[in-house]
Amino acid sequence: MGEWSFLSSLLNKVQSHSTVVGKVWLSVLFIFRIMVLGAGAEKVWGDEQSNMICNTKQPGCKNVCYDYAFPISHIRFWVLQIIFVSTPTLIYLGHVIHVIHKENKLRELTSPNRKEPKYTDNKGHVQIKGNLLGNYMASICFRIVLEVAFIVGQYYLYGFIMVPLVKCSRAPCPFTVECYMSRPTEKTIFIIFMVAVSCISLFLNVAEIFYLVCCRSSRRKRKTVSAAAIAIQPRFNGGNLHSTT
Repeated sequence: MGEWSFLSSLLNKVQSHSTVVGKVWLSVLFIFRIMVLGAGAEKVWGDEQSNMICNTKQPGCKNVCYDYAFPISHIRFWVLQIIFVSTPTLIYLGHVIHVIHKENKLRELTSPNRKEPKYTDNKGHVQIKGNLLGNYMASICFRIVLEVAFIVGQYYLYGFIMVPLVKCSRAPCPFTVECYMSRPTEKTIFIIFMVAVSCISLFLNVAEIFYLVCCRSSRRKRKTVSAAAIAIQPRFNGGNLHSTT
């Protein structure tokens, strides 16, 4: 798990600058993807090529059969998936840090004509609106696209079930060779689990889009109602003054 500590520390900083649904997504990423991959899946797979048994001793045949069955190993594929899916969130974090640094400098100015901070308060809490909201929505959309791409890619690379028998006829194999995979049932369980977690993450990303849209529409309604109340109040007060005179 040591190799994941840097990524985990960066993603942990996003927690305070995310929505409620975003915090749940990050928890799923930490617990059910990074921790499971580091603690369990790597031990289950191990050195997969050495554990594969083929019914031939032809030098090089076992290597090409393994490459035919697994163009990329499941572990490396899931590592790439986690890194790529996390990248849009890290880009959003960079934008947030830049905004906080910029608005902290605004607070240090003593000029009476200085601009008031738009996204942060005195405690450093960030409000997701304006450009930050656009960046946040864009990061979620990219996460959705990447999740779908990796799920589809996994299906076309080797499916969602570990096949116990692989038949291969590539050179330098002298004939159609049969290779047997180790612990196929256990690996199938891990594959289905990781795909299920990917689908849950995909659902959370879509739910967060709807959550942000609903929050934005509710804020607009509140602004519209308050603006209408402010516009009506002077007329009401004016009518009262006219009646008393």
